[in-house]
Amino acid sequence: MSMKSASWQAIVALLLTVAAAATLPLFPAASGRVPSSGMTAILFILIAASALISLLPQSKTSRATVLFIGAHGGAWLLLSSLAGNEGFAAKPFFLLMAACWLLAWRTVSEIVEIKTSSRADDTALRLLVPAIFGAWILILWETATRGAGIPFVLLPPPSAIAARIVGSLPILRDDVRQTIFKAVLAGYVIGCGAGFAVAILADRVAFLRRGLLPIGNMVSALPMIGVAPIMVMWFGFDWQSKAAVVVIMTFFPMLVNTVAGLAASGPMERDLMQTYASSYWQTLLKLRLPAAMPFIFNALKINSTLALIGAIVAEFFGTPIVGMGFRISTEIGRMNVDMVWAEIAVAALAGSIFYGVVALAERAVTFWHPSIRGG
Repeated sequence: MSMKSASWQAIVALLLTVAAAATLPLFPAASGRVPSSGMTAILFILIAASALISLLPQSKTSRATVLFIGAHGGAWLLLSSLAGNEGFAAKPFFLLMAACWLLAWRTVSEIVEIKTSSRADDTALRLLVPAIFGAWILILWETATRGAGIPFVLLPPPSAIAARIVGSLPILRDDVRQTIFKAVLAGYVIGCGAGFAVAILADRVAFLRRGLLPIGNMVSALPMIGVAPIMVMWFGFDWQSKAAVVVIMTFFPMLVNTVAGLAASGPMERDLMQTYASSYWQTLLKLRLPAAMPFIFNALKINSTLALIGAIVAEFFGTPIVGMGFRISTEIGRMNVDMVWAEIAVAALAGSIFYGVVALAERAVTFWHPSIRGG
């Protein structure tokens, strides 16, 4: 076996498995439910066999499949054994989980190097890598909180958060409707649209461009916790005041990026348009706006996260008895930290979907740009 084909992650995983076998049991006898010897044997065989098989000469697809089964099958068995043993996990338990993590690391390394013949397979593999990475964040989180017995009030395990999400779907649905589908979307559309329109006007009128950009930098530095209560006083406690905060947060990033994008076209291209006797608006629509699209989408992606953060924080300063920010501030006072984390998880998922939709639109519109062609 060459050094290139050898997997140091698999070798270390084997050593960790041997160390765990030498220091058994996984849980002390005084714990709630000790795993059977058969389940423990299956666990050791699965991890050790997958590590050993991955060291044999084979295709990257086969090696990645073996490693994937060993890593995630072993992690599932370990997490299943925690039922009734929360806070009692011994050193062998964590050694085996570390071995599974190393096998997952090697899995990702193999997947990245797999060459595919179709675009669909390539896209699937590119999505699989962050999925495995994200899954292992949750696995290690679950292992630390339940295995080491971290107090629930400090950090609840992902399983408890998922159970709270499933049990609170009507509440979460109403909160998402109030915060995202009313405040965030309305403020995002108005703020980005107004910023784009003013940028076109500022590009046409020089004194506006010189006067607005410094003000934009100043307004961008305003503390949100100072602006939010003022908007609540002006526009009331409903979603309109949160949308106003979102407008302020999204207006100037769009303005600054669009103005910069309109200046991105080269002098040779502008001179060529002049030789064709193009008017200002023809040059704007056919040359300068297409060249500015990467800058505009950059602002749209930045604003997709700013809008959600702004609306949630604004709800801390006054809102009807619904909304993600209202729920977070209320439930943390009641020490219902699993509900707080459920709201955070839903907000993170919604923000990721929002960002992903904008990124997909960017790829469709700016397919000609080198950053898109190369990625």
